[in-house]
Formats: sequence, C-alpha cells, structure tokens
Amino acid sequence: MADSPETYDLVIVGGGIVGSALALACADLGLSIAVLEARPPVRSWPAGEVDRRVSALNRASQRILARLGAWERIVALGVSPYREMRVWDAVGGGRIHFDSADLGEPDLGHIVENRAVQLALWERLEQSPAVAPICPARITDLVLDAAQAVVTLHDGRRLAARLVVGADGRDSAVREFAGIATRGWDYDQRAIVALARPERWHAETAWQRFLPSGPLALLPLADGRCAIVWSAAEARAEALLALSDAAFCEALDEASDQCLGRILEVGPRAPFTLRLQHAVSYCGVRVALIGDAAHALHPLAGQGLNLGLLDAAALAEAIARAWTQGRDIGAQATLRRYERARRGDNVLMLAAMDAFKRLFSNEVAPIAAARSLGLAVTDRVWPIKGHFMAAALGVTGDRPPLARP
Repeated sequence: MADSPETYDLVIVGGGIVGSALALACADLGLSIAVLEARPPVRSWPAGEVDRRVSALNRASQRILARLGAWERIVALGVSPYREMRVWDAVGGGRIHFDSADLGEPDLGHIVENRAVQLALWERLEQSPAVAPICPARITDLVLDAAQAVVTLHDGRRLAARLVVGADGRDSAVREFAGIATRGWDYDQRAIVALARPERWHAETAWQRFLPSGPLALLPLADGRCAIVWSAAEARAEALLALSDAAFCEALDEASDQCLGRILEVGPRAPFTLRLQHAVSYCGVRVALIGDAAHALHPLAGQGLNLGLLDAAALAEAIARAWTQGRDIGAQATLRRYERARRGDNVLMLAAMDAFKRLFSNEVAPIAAARSLGLAVTDRVWPIKGHFMAAALGVTGDRPPLARP
C-alpha cells in the first residue's frame, strides 16, 4: 500500500515573491502551510552589486510587504525611490511629467531587486512555525477532487491539502494540471534588461520613451545607474543583443534621446519574450491561481508584480474570511470571492497595457499626432493627470486590507 500523503491545509506551488507573500499573509490564521519552490533564494551577493532583474513597487505593494514584516529588510538590502516620472513619444513629441509632490507623497514608488524581495520574504517564511518551506521541489502530478487536492513531487513525496495555489509563473504547471486554459497572444517582442551608467544623474526619476519598435525605460538606482528595460521587435532585439557594449551604448544614446546624457557603460544584457496571457478562470476544484500563473502583461508600465501582490492579498482575505467562519478554504464560494475581487481590475490593466503598446507603436501620422495631443492635454488637466498618478501609485479603488492605509 502506498504511503499516505502528508496533510496540510494550504499548499502553495511557487515560493517566489507572490507565493511567499500569500504564505505569510495566511501564516497567523492557524493553518498548516507548505510552500514548494524549485530553486532556493540567493542568500548573499557582493556589496554594491545590483541585479538587472528589478521591479517597480507602488505604494500598495509597499504596504503589503510592510504588513508582512518584510519591508524593513528589503530597505536594508537596498531600494531606490523614484519621485518623478517623465514619459515622451519619439514620433509625435508629446510629453507628460508626474511628480509625487503634486500628490503630497514622498515618492511614486521604489525600484527593487527581485532577489532582495524574495530573500526578505523567504527569511520570514523560515521564521514562521506555520509554514513548511520545501526546496528544491518540483511537482509531477496534481489530482483534484471534491474532498482534497494531492500534489506529487519529483522525489515521490505526496502532499494533500484543502487548497492548492499556483504561484508558479506564466508557464504554470498547476494551471496545466488543473486544465485551466488561457487566452492571449505573443507580442513578437523581447524585453532586453541591463544596467547602464548615464553621464548625468537620473534625479530619482523614471524615464520612458515610446519608440515605434517598443518602449525604452530607464529606472533610477541608488548608485546613480539605471536599470534598462528596452522592448523591441524580435529582429531589432536580436540585433541589439548582438552589438558590442560600446555599440549598444550608442544605440541607447539614440533611443533615449540622451535624456541623461551619453550612456557611459552597460552591463550584461538578458532578453525575455513578451506576451499577453490571461487564465479563463482563476480557480477550479480546490485550486486557485495568482500572479503570473493567472495573468501576464506587457511590462511597459511595470505593473506585473504589483498585480500579483494584490492577488496574494485578496486571496489571503478570502481564505481568512472562510477559515474564521469555519468554512472550507478550498470551496468554490471561497475561491470565487477571490476571483471576483481581482479579475475585473486585472482585465482593465491588461487591456490598458495592450492598448498603450499598440497605440504607441503606430507610426501613422494622424494617430501619432492624436496620442501626442492626448499626452499634452493630460499633462495640463489635473483631474485626469491626478487620477492616473493615484492609480499608478496604488492608492485608488477597492483594495484588500493588506494594501490599505
């Protein structure tokens, strides 16, 4: 007879930022929780070294991480606030400028290294008696029925749970095993990420220029460098990756319009493919999806991780409500509450980013003129501009408790 599976209330597949945040958000409820992660977090790195994989965290995400007890550690590992944002159109010439002071805020958000956020959360997980981090772990099977979910790991170990959550990225194995389809399309673009040192100080400002081939973002880092996220069509991306460092710096000079002077040096470059993807459902029988497992979008506004953390906070709220009322955390009523809380906002963000991508890659003269006029008008009309700023900051709309002031 096969050994009986280990029993948990909640099994989270994926111990990255979003999965770890969910585990910590549920850790004080009295649940038994297992977090499965394929790779251990990076524990240390040379002083002064900055990883090229960074994210822009807004105020809602900062609040979530603070309430989970991780924000102080993230700050100690290194964060870079940005207080302004300047966006302009390479074709039509329209511009818009956002300043946190206009909202009475100290900043518009923080640029953080993904590895620093994951490490801070993982350290908190390891301190929680309610959470069992299992790493390395890879799932090879998932059986879902009305009574329970059973996860099989690569080493033959089996875990049974009331609820399994897929926080395992846009190629989610949990989503695949659960038979949840996705809709979307490839953008035939790649985003090139790297670190670059400009001639002039970035003034704690995020700079973004919309080019016909895709947007270029220069995100400010504390040491004066910028994290580069350059989205370009496949052929253009291949050509950029093949350039020498000196030639790539020259290409950046042209693409950035030398907004910070010349680019003096650039670090190693890495590409990743871009696509829009949305799960047709965020939940099934004793299974739920959060973060990139549920949705993936174009990085032009840097909202992917912010959406994922809101997913984690909303699912934690739904689980807490069910658990404290003595109801089943894996029941459809519980999971549908989470889906209703998040799906609408995520659909709006995915649609908005897709529309921006298509609008600003169009070189037709009347369209270029219209969008530049739109940028200029928005920059001058405070009610519209203020709404955009507050939405980007994550301080508007209905937010789960972890993200509220």
